[in-house]
Amino acid sequence: MSILSTQKIAEILQEYSVNQDPNSTIVPQIQLYVSLLLQWNRSISLTTVTDPEEIVRFHFGESFFAASVVPITGGRLADVGSGPGFPGLPLKMLVPALDLTLIESNAKKAAFLSEVVRSLSLEGVHVVRERMEQFAEKEAPGAPLVFDCITTRAFGHFDELLQWAKDRLTQTGSICLWLGEQDVASVSGNEEWFWKPPTRIPGTRRRFILVGSVRTG
Repeated sequence: MSILSTQKIAEILQEYSVNQDPNSTIVPQIQLYVSLLLQWNRSISLTTVTDPEEIVRFHFGESFFAASVVPITGGRLADVGSGPGFPGLPLKMLVPALDLTLIESNAKKAAFLSEVVRSLSLEGVHVVRERMEQFAEKEAPGAPLVFDCITTRAFGHFDELLQWAKDRLTQTGSICLWLGEQDVASVSGNEEWFWKPPTRIPGTRRRFILVGSVRTG
């Protein structure tokens, strides 16, 4: 397994509006994360993308890109169906002030997330091994825990997700979705939400980030 150079990683990130010096903290964190991802991927299914350069583009670059679309500067963020940690953990790496909750029901994937958090020495990250609905009941019965941002990538079940998210965002909170072109058309038709125009992800033709907030009044 080849390890990408710090210079190459920094060059790739620039394509996604992320300017990082090769010697910054994020770049070696990415190297370690990629190494862990590929090691664990031999025994559990975490990603179908196994080329290190494509991992940096698809998983890290596309996750980081959200920070240029929606203001993510701190506060509480929930990543639903986090899988191997994208986009939640890259956003935490980019914005250390985030209080991050990773919601992942699969036990092996949750174990991987905990290993990444430990190995990268990330603080303020909570790995919750629950389904989305169970998390609401377990963590804050009668008074749902609220977030400034909710993210999900490759989750699906959009009707259920949007219904769940309505009661778990702050008044100024946003939901941020990584979607294909057809899903953008479907999801943005939900009139209980105000949707910003979708933003095309660099290097793709039909994949977008869609940001929405709950309509009031």
